[in-house]
Amino acid sequence: MAIPFFKEMRIGGYLLKQKLLGRKRYPLVLMLEPLFRCNLACVGCGKIDYPDAILNRRMTAQECWDAADECGAPMVAIPGGEPLIHKEIGEIVRGLVARKKFVSLCTNALLLEKKLDLFEPSPYLFFSVHLDGLRDHHDKAVSQKGVFDRAVSAIKAAKARGFTVNVNATIFDGHPAEEIAKFLDLTVELGVGVSMSPGYAYERAPDQEHFLNRTKTKKLFRDVFAMGKGKKWNFMHSGLFLDFLAGNQEYECTPWGMPARNIFGWQKPCYLLGEGYAKTFKELMETTDWETYGTGKYEKCADCMAHCGYEPTAATAALNNPLKAMWVSLRGVRTTGPMAPEIDLSKQRPAQYIFSAEVQKRLSEIRKDEAAAAQAKAAQKASTAA
Repeated sequence: MAIPFFKEMRIGGYLLKQKLLGRKRYPLVLMLEPLFRCNLACVGCGKIDYPDAILNRRMTAQECWDAADECGAPMVAIPGGEPLIHKEIGEIVRGLVARKKFVSLCTNALLLEKKLDLFEPSPYLFFSVHLDGLRDHHDKAVSQKGVFDRAVSAIKAAKARGFTVNVNATIFDGHPAEEIAKFLDLTVELGVGVSMSPGYAYERAPDQEHFLNRTKTKKLFRDVFAMGKGKKWNFMHSGLFLDFLAGNQEYECTPWGMPARNIFGWQKPCYLLGEGYAKTFKELMETTDWETYGTGKYEKCADCMAHCGYEPTAATAALNNPLKAMWVSLRGVRTTGPMAPEIDLSKQRPAQYIFSAEVQKRLSEIRKDEAAAAQAKAAQKASTAA
C-alpha cells in the first residue's frame, strides 16, 4: 500500500484542512475527461457509446486548467476515452503539473511510447496504464489481440525514461482469483503500483453479463488478498478501501469525492453515472440532490463498489479514525470471518434512463453552435467582399 510520502502528506494536509474548516462535502480527485473518443472498444465500457459529432468534441487546454482551478482538488485523473488522442494533451498535463496537481494520466498505452516526448518526468505526474489482467484475459477484455504486449512494452519504455508508472485493473465476474493473483505478481516484476476496482455496470456497455454484484465482489477480493499474504503487491489504495472491498467495512458512497468534468460540463452525480450536467463546479455541488444517490438509495448504484465513490469515503474514515487505519495497514486486509452488514436495497428508487434524451439535447446544442459559427463566417466573408 505504498503511496509516495510527500504525496501522502500533501493529500493528508488537504483533508485535514477541510475537516478543520468544517466542510461536509469537498472533492478529493478531479476526474477530467477532455474527450470521449477512444482507439479501443472494450465490451465493458459505457463511455464511448456516442455519435461521432460528440466523439469528435474536445475540451481545450484552458478549459481543463479552469476546471482544476475551479474544483480545487489536489489530484487530477485524466481518463477518457483515450487522452493521448487529444492533440493538446502534453500542454494540458504541463499546465496541471505547473499548478502542483498530482496528475494521473490514464491510458491504454497504445500510443504511449510514441507520445512520451510530450511529457517530462515529475513527482506530480504518473501514467496509469489500463491492464485488466494477464495477456489472454486483457486482450479479450479490450477486444483486440496484442494490446497487452504493447502496453507492457510502453510501461518498460516509460520507466526507462524516468516516469512513474502504475497500472489500473477493472475486475469483472468470471475472472478467477488465481489469475488475478498472478497478474499482481506480474506488477511486482514490472515494478509498478496497481489500483483495482470492480467494474461499474454501465447501462450502455455491450457486455452486461459480467458485472460483479457486491457479494461476489467481496468474496473475490477476499480470495485474492488471501493469496497475497507475504507478497509485496504495491496497491495504490488506502488500506481501508481494500478492507472495504473484502467486505470488512460498512461504507456509503461519497459521489462528490471524485467529481467529473467533461465536454458537456460537470457531470451529475459522479464519474460513472451521468444524469445531467452543471455549468460550474459550484452549481454541481449546490444543486445535485446527493441524498438520492448511492447504494440503497438508487437502483443504478445497487452493486457499485468502485474506487471513485468509496476511496474518498475510506480517506475520510482514515482521517476520523487514524488508529483504525493504522491497525488495518499493519494487520493487512482480513480475509476470513464475518463480513460487515450489507446495505438494505428495499427502499431504493427505481432507475431512470435518460441517456438518449441527454444525447439528443447535446446534439441539438452542437448543431446550434455549428449553425451560428457558419452564419458568423458567412457574414464575415460578405463583409470582406463588400
